[in-house]
Amino acid sequence: MEITLKRQFIDRWNKYFPAIEFPIVFYYTNEAGIGELAPTPTGWSCVITDLVNVQHTGRTIYFEEKNIACAGGKRYFGFMPQLRPNFEYFLSYGIPGQMDGERYKKTPELVKELLVYQPAFEAPAKYIVFKRWDNLEVNDEPIAVIFFATPDILAGLFTLANFDEPNPYGVIAPFCSGCSAVVYYPYKESISDKPKAILGLFDVSARPCVGANQLSFSVPFEKFIRMVHNMDESFLITDSWKKVKERL
Repeated sequence: MEITLKRQFIDRWNKYFPAIEFPIVFYYTNEAGIGELAPTPTGWSCVITDLVNVQHTGRTIYFEEKNIACAGGKRYFGFMPQLRPNFEYFLSYGIPGQMDGERYKKTPELVKELLVYQPAFEAPAKYIVFKRWDNLEVNDEPIAVIFFATPDILAGLFTLANFDEPNPYGVIAPFCSGCSAVVYYPYKESISDKPKAILGLFDVSARPCVGANQLSFSVPFEKFIRMVHNMDESFLITDSWKKVKERL
């Protein structure tokens, strides 16, 4: 990526979102050893916890299929197309005596219909890397930029994402898992004709991995570049944003 863009965003982010942590990015590669291999959990674990730590610490991490504990994480990072047996019951009301259901959908039939809209995809390389923006290097090729943010920051990002769009749908909030919101849907949008930003982490199972007032905001890189270039002529230079910025 262009180092000029890296510096432009850092300067403008510090100007309009002072003292707020930088976002992280993800990309796929066949090169091992870019950062640290994410620790393999001994039990169930949500990848969102690891990604929040990347933002907080600045440590670069990468995953491959075998060190992701959650089947959903494997699927929505593109490493395993299969779903767990009886997934439609798991996401709905379960099977008495065999499986507790998450009750995120009313019936198994609705789950099956949902999956039509969320087909599996194959990761384009063996590893997925997560790196904080200020640590990006010229050889990095981000697919999307991920923010973990509070309402005031989200308001700024949401408005900026819609700044150069003719319709009101520059940002979407699909029903999905936490890992889908930060990887699956941003990846899908990155290869679409008119990429949209993804507002996410409404997944109740993933909520404990972030702060009580945080959601995710993930932007395909092509759209993110436009957002950076638009910052200095947008609402961010107005008194309206100044009032919000004072309480960030």
